Amino acid sequence: MRAYRLAYDGRDYRGFQRQPDVDTVEDALFDALRSLDAYRPAGASAAAGGDSLDEPVPDRPLGYAAAGRTDAGVSALAQTVAFCAPEWLTPRALNAELPADVRAWASADVANSFHATHDATARTYTYHLYAPAEAEGEEKSDSSTGRSGPTTIAETVAPTDVDERRVDDDRLREATDALSGTHDYHNLTPDDEGTERTLSLAAERDGEFVVLTVRAGGFARQLVRRLVTLVHRVGTGEASVETIDRVLDPEPVPGHEGIPPAPPDPLVLADVTYPDVDFAVDAEAARSARAVFERTRRDHATGARVAERLRDGVR
Repeated sequence: MRAYRLAYDGRDYRGFQRQPDVDTVEDALFDALRSLDAYRPAGASAAAGGDSLDEPVPDRPLGYAAAGRTDAGVSALAQTVAFCAPEWLTPRALNAELPADVRAWASADVANSFHATHDATARTYTYHLYAPAEAEGEEKSDSSTGRSGPTTIAETVAPTDVDERRVDDDRLREATDALSGTHDYHNLTPDDEGTERTLSLAAERDGEFVVLTVRAGGFARQLVRRLVTLVHRVGTGEASVETIDRVLDPEPVPGHEGIPPAPPDPLVLADVTYPDVDFAVDAEAARSARAVFERTRRDHATGARVAERLRDGVR
């Protein structure tokens, strides 16, 4: 068994997990492995031996599992997959058949019992939130003044465009502190089970962006992106800190007052922790990955420059 670290720009994919009729990262991975003739499908040995199979043979490598199922548009630095792989299948060999925006860059030999999903002890996501800080002396919104006020989400969240609102970093960090710890996040996910989680949520200012880092053993669906929305609303003053108490309350929040998920594009699966696995970086594969993502960065920087010129030129 071997585990691989994958980095990918997920913005053009409909998520990680294989789905019919749409492009996913897992489809790209399996296509590459088939092109390399690098695996036999799980269950093929039993079928070849004449054993009767009640289910179709799964078209995936023997022992295959992945660390997580990132949503459509979400990227990854350390997505981890593991399966029974031939000795020659290094990250650079795998990259020869992977699309340019999916790169293997490290690997580790693991025990046959290793499971990339179940053996992970922590998963870390970063969300790169465009959130310019309030200028010094800028008047804060009423919800940050500390006065008593409305307590329902409908009353504390104004129907405005959050992208036009500047963020007070102190308010924002107050929100991340309040949302960290062990809570039942049932109002921040469509899941009905597995909603009680222990997580840490931190914010770091990086120019016009705030990098929100969320770490937990696992996450309910859309939890990270809904946390981002709530933190951002508190940071801009559109919602009071008391809104968090209401969201974490056992009582369900009505649908029209719910917290929607933030856009997926700024979200990155930054790390997956396996205490007993020592990944070795494939220098050539890592160089290839850096070159690919640097080209992507330059393309988007150029696009941003053009948009800036158009914005400034319209008077």
